[in-house]
Amino acid sequence: MKGKVEVIIGGQWGDEGKGRVIDEFGDRFDIFARFQGDANAEHTVIVDDKKIVFHLLPSGMLYHGKLCVIGNGVAIDPELLLSEIKELQEKGMDRARLIISRAAHMVMPYHKILDKAQEDFRGKGYRLGTTSIGIGPCYVDKYTRSGLRLEDITNEHKLRSKLEMILEEKNMKLTRLYNQSPIAFDEVFNLTRQWGKELSPYLADTSFEINEAIINGKNVLLEGAQGTLLDIDHGAYPYVTSSSPVAAGGCLGLGIAPKSIDRVLAVVKAYSTRAGEGPMPTEDDSETGSYLRDKGEEYGATTGRPRRCGWLDMVALRYSIRLNGAEAILFNKLDVLTGLDKIKFCTAYEVEGNLYHNFISEVDFLSEAKPIYEEVPGWTEDISECRKFEDLPKAAQNYLRILEEHCKIPFMFIGVGPKRHQSIDMGL
Repeated sequence: MKGKVEVIIGGQWGDEGKGRVIDEFGDRFDIFARFQGDANAEHTVIVDDKKIVFHLLPSGMLYHGKLCVIGNGVAIDPELLLSEIKELQEKGMDRARLIISRAAHMVMPYHKILDKAQEDFRGKGYRLGTTSIGIGPCYVDKYTRSGLRLEDITNEHKLRSKLEMILEEKNMKLTRLYNQSPIAFDEVFNLTRQWGKELSPYLADTSFEINEAIINGKNVLLEGAQGTLLDIDHGAYPYVTSSSPVAAGGCLGLGIAPKSIDRVLAVVKAYSTRAGEGPMPTEDDSETGSYLRDKGEEYGATTGRPRRCGWLDMVALRYSIRLNGAEAILFNKLDVLTGLDKIKFCTAYEVEGNLYHNFISEVDFLSEAKPIYEEVPGWTEDISECRKFEDLPKAAQNYLRILEEHCKIPFMFIGVGPKRHQSIDMGL
């Protein structure tokens, strides 16, 4: 009997609370698999008042007896990954078995140097707001077929040969184009060789492992990073990530067939946020935006960088639902809206006097888009202990029903607090 395969994706600009939702479902799945993304991902899980931030590890690592997979579509920073593994081990929380695709590409030290140099070179008016941790340059190397994969670091002769060629080209670019110092070969080689020794026990043919598990009746959860609106093809280019966070990316990033996927679930939070540069039609620079940021703790878990905040954008969300074929919404951070007299949500854009109900991903269009809002009454009651839809204040129930009508798909999970089980299960 075939196992069930479900995909969880971010329905907005990332930071929707995917890690918190995935952790909540831990007992329903046998395998948790990351299919794309990089160390920019910040999946935060709070268990027993302990806050764990995953960048590369799947969120199912906190469950005993599960298999966690990092697929070929993930750009891996070996130093950070090893640090995450060590942290869990020191806390006694490395409860799952981890395997990593041998075909996954590595973020190397020279990628980080190039990332910062390129961002500075673009100048103030063209910066993308990257975190300069080497993700973009790593994916560039992947698609120009000059990257290093984890399979390369288990063979010292192969590693030396490839790295010599790569560093010659990188140093030429650093010194001649960006006026930077060259990178010493031995330093990078020795560091990478050590990573190979430490990561070798985890390397596997992850595509084979997952497909065999599905055939044998195991349930698999595919875990996306970032959000749909940051997709390299379907986001507001160039203010996007370097991979495909949409559900289809799960097939490519793990090596499974599209027909294997049974259901796609979109994680959405009750308002909009965005990190970095790029257009965001519902961004609110007033007290409301500050309220959402502070109450929702909308700051990067690692960088501390404040996120841009605003009202929920239904135009963008409907676009995300369409791209992913999402069948249900997992709705987070409803509790953050508690205390607001009025709650708004965007239902259309106005551009040059014309009304648009469909999302157009072009930067110029989104930069000019004026959000058209609907407004509903808010509530003041504490909802963190609500465990049934009927327990919610009438105003909160009304808000959710209206959003559900706009989405045309059901809300199957409602997060009313940051901790495990502070939620309402609507029939997952």
